[in-house]
Amino acid sequence: MSTPVYEKVALLGLGLIAGSIAWACRRDDVAGEIRGYARSAESRDKTRKLGFCDVVCDSAVEAVQDADLVVLAVPVGAMGPLAREIAPHLKPGCTVTDVGSVKRTVIEEVAPHIPEGVHFVPAHPMAGTEHSGPDAGFASLYDNRWCLIVPTPGTPEADVARLEAFWHRLGANTERMEADHHDLVCAVVSHIPHLIAYTMVGVADDLSKVSEKEVIKFSAAGFRDFTRIAASDPTMWRDVFLTNKEATIEMLGRFTEELFALQRAIRTGDGEQLHAYFTRTRAIRRGILQAGQDTDKPDFGRAKVDP
Repeated sequence: MSTPVYEKVALLGLGLIAGSIAWACRRDDVAGEIRGYARSAESRDKTRKLGFCDVVCDSAVEAVQDADLVVLAVPVGAMGPLAREIAPHLKPGCTVTDVGSVKRTVIEEVAPHIPEGVHFVPAHPMAGTEHSGPDAGFASLYDNRWCLIVPTPGTPEADVARLEAFWHRLGANTERMEADHHDLVCAVVSHIPHLIAYTMVGVADDLSKVSEKEVIKFSAAGFRDFTRIAASDPTMWRDVFLTNKEATIEMLGRFTEELFALQRAIRTGDGEQLHAYFTRTRAIRRGILQAGQDTDKPDFGRAKVDP
């Protein structure tokens, strides 16, 4: 039996990310006790039935009592108010972390509420699916994925290292990163791809010459992957774009420039430029495969589901 990294873990928010944390904790005894809270009574009831928390609480304050680790697993726009609510009830020596995909805004809104003797160590697991809710989580979500750790100034090294050990036990790799750089990186590898997916599916939906039946019936693999990404939690992604404005707008500007260059190449029949561009981008895909962050199996290794 493994030794827990934290004796008591409180999960505030009980969706895909928190559920997967809980299942991974149970897989390797990473936590002695897991307590959970969600604002929705339906989510709390569903979690009780699924059983991935030892105790499901009816308030955030109850959930954080005597917790050694508190995980903020709610949309980034809700983290500041939640931190303010639980702050007076955090025990000295507790570590507070989050799983949000934006860091500068989260730090600005959460850190002021963290009491003396409690340490805030922001984090961002780079893993997920398009599914949400308590029944979406699974133990292997973080296996060989990356969790970015973004320590705030003055945080003791021991507390940062302990959180890294926690994520390692959940199956993840970790890397430390500064907040603004994190937000720029995530704008490139996550936020803009999601925005493009939402846009492409929205364009298809708006085309009066293409019926909804045809869009669904004749969807090729590329469009199907757009729809998978665009099916992600709308509340979470609304908050991501509202709280990571600067990096998102900067990357959108660069994307627009690239798009105009490709548009010009297509208009002028510049096949050489198109081929060179596609060759360069193809190498990125090979790098992702070599890093073990995806599979080259047909249909991205997804299991076939009978209709």
